[in-house]
Amino acid sequence: MRAAADGDGDEIRVAPGEYGERVLLDRSVSLVADRGAGTVLLTAPEPGHPVLELSAPRAVLHGITLVGSDPGKPAAVLFSGTAELTECRISGGRIEIGGSASAVLRDTRVHRAALVGVHLTSSGPVTLDQCTIEDIEGTGVVVAGRAAAVLTGTEVRRVSGSGLRVRGEARAAFHGCGTVGAGRNGLLVEERASVLLLDCRLKDSTGDGVQVTGSSPRGDRAGDPPATADGGVLLVGCEVLRTGGDGVAVTNDADVLLRDSRIRQTTGSGVSAAEESAVEMVDCRVSGVGGSGLLAAARSRLSVRGTSVRGSAANGALAYDSSELTLVESDLMECAFTAVHVGARARAALESVRVGPTPEHGIRATGRAEMALTGGRAVDCAMSGLYLDAEATANVDGLTVIRGKSGVTTVSSGGLLLADCDITAVERSGISLGGGSAAVLRDCRVRDTGTAGVVIEEGSTATVESCVVRDSRGSGLVVGKGADPTVTDTVVSGSAKNGLFVGAGGRGTFERCTFSATVFPAVHVGAGARPVLRGLRVRDTGQDLDLDEGAEPTVEDCTAQDVRTAHWPGPGDRARATPAVGTGTGRADGTGDSARDAERDGEQAGEPPVENLDDLLAELGRLVGLERVKHDVSSLVKLMQMVRRREEAGLPAPPLSRHLVFAGNPGTGKTTVARLYGRILAAVGLLERGHLIEADRSSLVGEYVGHTGPKTQRVFQQAMGGVLFIDEAYSLVPPGIGNDFGQEAIATLVKLMEDHRDAVVVIVAGYSEEMETFIDSNPGLASRFNRTLLFENYETPELVSIVERHAGDHQYRLTEAAGAALHQLFDATPRDRRFGNGRTARQIFQTMTERQAYRVAELAAPTDADLVTLTAEDLPTS
Repeated sequence: MRAAADGDGDEIRVAPGEYGERVLLDRSVSLVADRGAGTVLLTAPEPGHPVLELSAPRAVLHGITLVGSDPGKPAAVLFSGTAELTECRISGGRIEIGGSASAVLRDTRVHRAALVGVHLTSSGPVTLDQCTIEDIEGTGVVVAGRAAAVLTGTEVRRVSGSGLRVRGEARAAFHGCGTVGAGRNGLLVEERASVLLLDCRLKDSTGDGVQVTGSSPRGDRAGDPPATADGGVLLVGCEVLRTGGDGVAVTNDADVLLRDSRIRQTTGSGVSAAEESAVEMVDCRVSGVGGSGLLAAARSRLSVRGTSVRGSAANGALAYDSSELTLVESDLMECAFTAVHVGARARAALESVRVGPTPEHGIRATGRAEMALTGGRAVDCAMSGLYLDAEATANVDGLTVIRGKSGVTTVSSGGLLLADCDITAVERSGISLGGGSAAVLRDCRVRDTGTAGVVIEEGSTATVESCVVRDSRGSGLVVGKGADPTVTDTVVSGSAKNGLFVGAGGRGTFERCTFSATVFPAVHVGAGARPVLRGLRVRDTGQDLDLDEGAEPTVEDCTAQDVRTAHWPGPGDRARATPAVGTGTGRADGTGDSARDAERDGEQAGEPPVENLDDLLAELGRLVGLERVKHDVSSLVKLMQMVRRREEAGLPAPPLSRHLVFAGNPGTGKTTVARLYGRILAAVGLLERGHLIEADRSSLVGEYVGHTGPKTQRVFQQAMGGVLFIDEAYSLVPPGIGNDFGQEAIATLVKLMEDHRDAVVVIVAGYSEEMETFIDSNPGLASRFNRTLLFENYETPELVSIVERHAGDHQYRLTEAAGAALHQLFDATPRDRRFGNGRTARQIFQTMTERQAYRVAELAAPTDADLVTLTAEDLPTS
């Protein structure tokens, strides 16, 4: 080796060549390849010994290649001091960093090692930046002991073991890293280790994408910045793709948080939690997994918000074995089994969850499961939208079930409370209560069922209060043998058979109910049945009461109005004998007015509440920025109010297209305004419901001939009475592809918009230039979309306001210096197509909270003010 150095800290420039020498650096020195990286090779002269050992206070290697003699032994060892390796190559052995050493590896490659490629146990900080670890017969990178490591832009490829492994009490942060082709797990976290993954991609592992096992750390060590704010494992903006096991598997009391991450094409479940672990997911996407999308077992806690699960080969979410599952504002679509299955002793809380289509049930609780369900929708379920059996219990408030075979079915001996629910257009019964259930139905609405509206089966003692049943193609209410329900203040109309059918041997008490417009007699009582009929009102039908031989109802204060064959007196009539009524009294107490009131109230109860237009416009006004859009929407509202008034006056309405183009960059509030626009149209009276259905190319375009039309029709049907919002609509006409199925989707949409011009509003959204091309691609589009709302990029003060609003919502506050720094950051950010506007502001806020967590964790005794204050130091540096 030709080199020269006179003193400590000198630079040694090494001439090109291969040197069979063992290098020991015990003083500060820089070792630089004179002619650049790859021109200097240091090879081990003795088998089993490292090529390089560093113990100097500071050592720098630049462009040096180290070749070990034994892949299973270290090729380079760092045990003390500080080292920096840049553009180096290490092969034939691992790099070992232990003791008290600190190191930075930059643009360095480690390959052809055994057991492990990079082994980090040092108590000093270690950074790997833009490094590559590949072709390892073992694990790519191991961070163990009490090590603290940061890896940025580092790739691990083709390893027979796990790509990344963090164990012991180590802490590791991975930024923009990736693993490809791991023989076991992409990332393995064990024991009490803490890990942060930010914008990482783990793909093609034979085992799990991420496996977390072992108990979570409790408390922080002085001087060691945590990987997460409170220990555990945090994944933000990550992607786990094509795994041989689960996407993310968590066991043994571990804590894991996933945010804005995607799990796709796994052989096992998307995310699984077991053995008292705790997993939280926020704004994630799980798709195309071979098992259940979400799995909670063995006393684990799985909490999910704002997440979609699509196309899982088993359940969308499965919870059992005393686990706890929380689902909030999440979608579980196109699952091969029941979308949400809760069994054994599991407990589940579902809020605003949307499920379907599915070949099984939408939501099922079985065993001794407990479920609380608030809001949400089950659409196109081949079995029941909600199904309970065994001893399961459920409290359900505000569930909507649309289409499918049945609405809500229980054969459970446990309890069911069903309140303020909507069941519409199912093939069979809307609500079926069996298995000796003591269910309670309150303020529910059942419409357009293929058979009965509500079925109360043998042994049930259900309670039905203030419900509405309309347009059943069977009987409205059916009571089976031995059932003894209590039904009060309920309205049944338009039944193709009886309004109330009490089967042979049935019982029950029916009070203050109204039956109208039935094809068969309004009330039928079978042989041996002994119901109590009190204060019933029958209107607009052929016959009020029909009795089988041996029927023994008790009838009190029942009336009939506009009934051709009436056994009961009309409202206000004197009571008269009604022998056909058996032992009933047949009295009438002038209840005609209250009957009409109850009928009217029942009809109103079946409709969704109408929001106040002024409140909606005020909500629009409170949105940050978008002044031009707000003005355009307000102008449209005035125009639509005029149209509505002309229609009410019997005057012809002027031609008006309610369909809109939303043009602008991402993150400018297009979806938010679309949702408000639908609610405004409903308030004006131009839409029945005003709900929003979001769609994109994948929702509308099929994969083979004959698939696209039905797929588009299904999405359009879901939007009936509301708004269909198609994001990135220009993707339906990809450039340069003439026979794409997207054209079929557009043609189908155009026809549906014509056939249902008053029932659905369609909003297409995307970049301005692309949307112009999209509208010009089909003459039918140009004639239907003649109004464009331009969503301009947010200005700097508006972006700062968005960050401040996020901070206030999450109980943080910004210092003046932080606000000024935010202004500078946004001023310097290019407003090109990649700029995310409000999304960028939200991501910056999230980054600030993470950086603040790192900063505060280093304080010996942080105050309450420290915990809620975001400073300029917390802003991202790039």
